[in-house]
Amino acid sequence: MPIVPRALTAPVLTVLEPEERVRVDAAGAGLYRAIHKESVADALEDLKRQRVSAVLLSVLRCSRDGDRRMATMVREFPSVPTLALLGAAPASAEALLQLGNAGVTTLVDVRQPAGWSRLRQLLAAQGGQEVDRRALEAIVQELGTMTPGGWRFFEALFVACERVGTVRELALRMGLLPSTLMSRFFRAHLPSPKRYLAYARLLRAARLFEDRGHSVADVANALDYSSPQSFSRHVRTVLGISAGEFRDGFDAARLLERLLDELVRPHRGALRRLDPFVLRAGMQRLPPSVMDRRPAYGGRGP
Repeated sequence: MPIVPRALTAPVLTVLEPEERVRVDAAGAGLYRAIHKESVADALEDLKRQRVSAVLLSVLRCSRDGDRRMATMVREFPSVPTLALLGAAPASAEALLQLGNAGVTTLVDVRQPAGWSRLRQLLAAQGGQEVDRRALEAIVQELGTMTPGGWRFFEALFVACERVGTVRELALRMGLLPSTLMSRFFRAHLPSPKRYLAYARLLRAARLFEDRGHSVADVANALDYSSPQSFSRHVRTVLGISAGEFRDGFDAARLLERLLDELVRPHRGALRRLDPFVLRAGMQRLPPSVMDRRPAYGGRGP
């Protein structure tokens, strides 16, 4: 059974032409609620006041109203995806260049029916990422302050565009050798990075299981486990229960609370001091050529 994402819990902000609003509302039936704004400035003010799943900008509207606020919106709210909508009206090269200069990198062409399907797919993907954002917000609230390196560790777990499945991938995303990352947690008397990564993956699984139509095989496939059996073994190793018991007994909120109870609250002091990038004798960073660009998260970092 294919994964069918549930409705977004936060609205989608739009700056669209009137005729585009009607079609965007129709395309979002059952998935999202659109809040239509008259200008980028109005959308930016709403972003500061409420939680939003995405921002949808009309290429035509931006060609008339575009200004520095668009770049500010993309820069200051990087965890909220900004999509450009290309409708029936022709787009000028200036408008497209303006969007690119502002940092808007996703263009959805709805001049063909397939474009509306792609828009739904792109926005539906945000539903699965909302649980990641909630987890990071909860960790930040528990810890209050972190070192820049500690912040980057949790960013790599919960914010990176491509999620990681192994400690090696996690370390490479941060620009560290796996042995260095493991050693820093061991020296700080913290649970291993593998334990944090395991909970992050199961948190996403719990979110998917909230839709009761999802089987164990569906979720294992969606989260890139090698097989349903591999996913079941992972659940058993981390939580000591079967995959079926996990599906029936945990939603995302309950698993997030368990993550905080086991991996964050008992280790507040050590996590606040943790910095995997403070090198000691014998430790190495990877050269810059293999380091990924640092992911960003909505301005909540230290």
